[in-house]
Amino acid sequence: MAGIIGLQLPALADYFRPLSPLTLISSLIVLLLYHTDWRPSFYVYILVAFLTGYFIEVLGVHTGLIFGQYAYGQGLGFQIWRVPPVIGLNWLTLSYCCGSVWDRLPAPAYVKTLAAATTMVLLDLFIEPVAISLDFWTWFDQPVPLQNYVGWWIVSIVLFSIWYALPFRKENRIAKWLLGFQFLFFVAHYLLILLKK
Repeated sequence: MAGIIGLQLPALADYFRPLSPLTLISSLIVLLLYHTDWRPSFYVYILVAFLTGYFIEVLGVHTGLIFGQYAYGQGLGFQIWRVPPVIGLNWLTLSYCCGSVWDRLPAPAYVKTLAAATTMVLLDLFIEPVAISLDFWTWFDQPVPLQNYVGWWIVSIVLFSIWYALPFRKENRIAKWLLGFQFLFFVAHYLLILLKK
């Protein structure tokens, strides 16, 4: 709630905005503190999710082939190859939360994969306008293309196929809360943006 208020009030926004990368890192740390199964396959997922998330963004920014024509701003801090490394951590955090939440569904892995990937895209629908307003990234004053959401869905399908295939316990009692807070944060910001128009 403090972040929602702080980022929307002009007097506080300049103080809260630089904290965004730290918030993403802190969220991942808290999530991992509640992880229950540290076998090697989980380390594999951490590495795959981070590297996939980061380098797909590098490829996307430099070519426009994955998500469309966009560029990162200064809101997520330090960049390498025009992409902030923290974005790889964000892919890891979001995929972990969605994968853990949908793991409870009594269904085959492919159904969980589709459900989790769709949840990722649903969240991104609210992330996009907020991220633009916070200078996380820009679409150069163009509408967010459908290609972006298709790209998110395909990359998510790949990640969740790996997530559910690897043999480690997926339950994490804080994952659903963290995912809920993500939705609350971005939906609330989105509604406030609409009210300002």
